[in-house]
Amino acid sequence: MSIRDTADSPRRRIIEAALELLEGGGSDAVSTRAVAAAAGMQPPAIYRHFGDKDGLLEAVAEHGYAQFLETKRAQLDLSPKDPVEELRRGWDMVVEFGISRPELFAVMNRATGSGTDAAHQAGLEILHGRVRRLAAAGWLRVDEELAAQIIQATGRGGVITWHSTPAERRNPALLTVLRESMVAAVTRAEPTVPATESGPAPAARALRAALPDDTDVLSDAEQRLLREWLTRLAADGGMPQA
Repeated sequence: MSIRDTADSPRRRIIEAALELLEGGGSDAVSTRAVAAAAGMQPPAIYRHFGDKDGLLEAVAEHGYAQFLETKRAQLDLSPKDPVEELRRGWDMVVEFGISRPELFAVMNRATGSGTDAAHQAGLEILHGRVRRLAAAGWLRVDEELAAQIIQATGRGGVITWHSTPAERRNPALLTVLRESMVAAVTRAEPTVPATESGPAPAARALRAALPDDTDVLSDAEQRLLREWLTRLAADGGMPQA
């Protein structure tokens, strides 16, 4: 949260009023007049702080990302030591957020501003950290980047499918099956010991995950080259054969 968005700032009051209207009536309910009235201000204040309605919705999306990241970071402190269970809990948290706050989730996914992009990248760093821990423990069966994409796609797809399905036809089992399908796609049934498993891909994934971000042993150019080689080796044969 920036200094300009402190709890008692006019800008923050406008954002929170807009968020309440959004979650109560959708984006159509977020008119400048309605937001100004809810925030106890005049409409020109919205134009002064946000430019127009699109700018206001971008700020609402950024505020939503901040709340979302706060929850994700808090979850890191409570995550189980088992990286597969950590993956499940992280996926469940994202999906629960999207299902319980559909209007905000939709606005966040449409946002393109620099603030939301930075927050999105921060969320991706948490996701990639989870994937790296899977790889380091010998659980990962696909390349790290592909695993992150599968996790994202199934989570977002589950939320979209849930909301596009009539309420009387929604089945919570869909989310459980989708989550377990994701887990099966990116992890092995049992962790492997890369040194004894045939093929270079598992060893490359584990070694790349264990590499420090910086080391005095290798130059920057050597580190980049090593990571490139490991990435290529990790992708080779990463997907299970049919």
